[in-house]
Amino acid sequence: MPRVTIETVEHVARLARLSLTREECLTFARQLDQVLDHAASIEGLDLAEVEPMSHAGASGALRADTARDAHVEREALAAAPDASDRLFRVPRILPG
Repeated sequence: MPRVTIETVEHVARLARLSLTREECLTFARQLDQVLDHAASIEGLDLAEVEPMSHAGASGALRADTARDAHVEREALAAAPDASDRLFRVPRILPG
């Protein structure tokens, strides 16, 4: 039996003030049920030996940060239609 019913999707759509067709409700119910199944499969993993991380970038797989002269600024400004004082100049769009 699916965890997400069409009635649940219709209720959430009504709360979000969305107009969904019956077919869209069926599709979203099926997709949301698949997401919950996937989350349940992840929940069942044995992670006792896995060290917690603050975020995915904490794995140490980043390259060393080394300074280099890339000449990027000069090339970018050379291609600009209007540059001044190492900045891009653009037309004003807001009053002030």
